[in-house]
Amino acid sequence: MASLKELKGRINSVKSTQKITKAKQMVAAAKLRRAQAAAEAARPYAERLSGVMASLASKVSGDSAPKLLKGTGSDKRHLLVVVNTDKGLCGGLNSNIVKAAKQKAAKLIAEGKEVHFYLIGKKGRAPIKRDYAERIDHWFDTSAVRQPGFEEAEAIADDLIARFEKGEFDVAHLVYPIFQSALAQEPTVDQLIPVPSPAADTAAVGDAVVEYEPGEEEILEELLPRYVKTQVFGALIEREASEQGASMTAMDNATRNAGDLINKLTIQYNRSRQAAITTELIEIIAGAEAL
Repeated sequence: MASLKELKGRINSVKSTQKITKAKQMVAAAKLRRAQAAAEAARPYAERLSGVMASLASKVSGDSAPKLLKGTGSDKRHLLVVVNTDKGLCGGLNSNIVKAAKQKAAKLIAEGKEVHFYLIGKKGRAPIKRDYAERIDHWFDTSAVRQPGFEEAEAIADDLIARFEKGEFDVAHLVYPIFQSALAQEPTVDQLIPVPSPAADTAAVGDAVVEYEPGEEEILEELLPRYVKTQVFGALIEREASEQGASMTAMDNATRNAGDLINKLTIQYNRSRQAAITTELIEIIAGAEAL
């Protein structure tokens, strides 16, 4: 059984930890407001861009379509672009993203496809490397900047497009979290390259009201790379909001658990102290009776 000194030391240690987790929770909450606002502000732009893409793509087909839209004509080689965080202490966020990526990889491999990984963020590297070390093509480090923005998204997208043009893969999938709330961040897998074909109803709406000049093919040549960059940028923003939400929740749970542990240790300390006092009194009384 622990001594009174050991119990007191442990109580003080847990209290110090509780102060740290509480401070981290407050920092994450402050960052979450900004990150959530950024994610929500970016979504309408991405949706509108998708609508324009749908209208343009519905008028272009066959050999006239840019390669980013029509693809290579094969779907044998797949690249999974996995977006993880650079920092930990955010609950099961990263493990859920890795799980979604591994499930997609396993499914593609079972279908006879060739699968490789393009990793963004530090926390997803180790678990994917354990199972697919020989399939990792590239690590893109975003930890050097305080908050990754469009510049980093543009660099990632340019690299991916260049690899696609060189024929290194046929299809690229973006694996990233979508922020729903501080309690829910949903991992999702979206096709990134070639740009997915638009929905028929979306394309019909665009055809009814829009005419393009100089031409759909020329505009698509410029718009498709921007679309890829926007999708990657959106994934980075969603990751930031998801990270802060998951971190706030995790630190709140840690703070509560620390409080529960302090209460248990305090009860144990008081009982041990009372037992020690009782033992000392018994010894005093026994000594007095012996006199």
